[in-house]
Amino acid sequence: MPVDIVLSEGTRATINVRHHEWQADEPLDAGGTDTAPTPGELMLGALGSCMAITCKLYAERKGWDLKGVEVKLDYERFRGRDYPAHEGDDLYVHEVREALVFHGDLDDKQRTRLRDIAGKCPVHRLLAYPTYFVDMALAEERA
Repeated sequence: MPVDIVLSEGTRATINVRHHEWQADEPLDAGGTDTAPTPGELMLGALGSCMAITCKLYAERKGWDLKGVEVKLDYERFRGRDYPAHEGDDLYVHEVREALVFHGDLDDKQRTRLRDIAGKCPVHRLLAYPTYFVDMALAEERA
């Protein structure tokens, strides 16, 4: 399903998909009106919710007693050359910090597996694996 975004005034964007609508904006100190989450905050929300949903669906398939999932995320951008773990020549790298809490009668092995599964959710893979941005018109011509 395509997502449509319209920026009509200032930095507030309206986002539409299927029959849902929400907004994104920037904080006052960044020139926005602070009327909605930032695009980065929305991205973290999409990632965290995808991680939680993926864990819940996995636990249901396994018959595990997962009562709920809490995900806390934050990210920071670093210059590629200043990030100790980065060996490439990228100008910037991003570090996403996560904290996951699983509620329910689960053993340590199940909790460890759920942490692994969280890292395999579709949004995590979109961010972690190579992603190519292609003009929609060009993609349609190739199809």
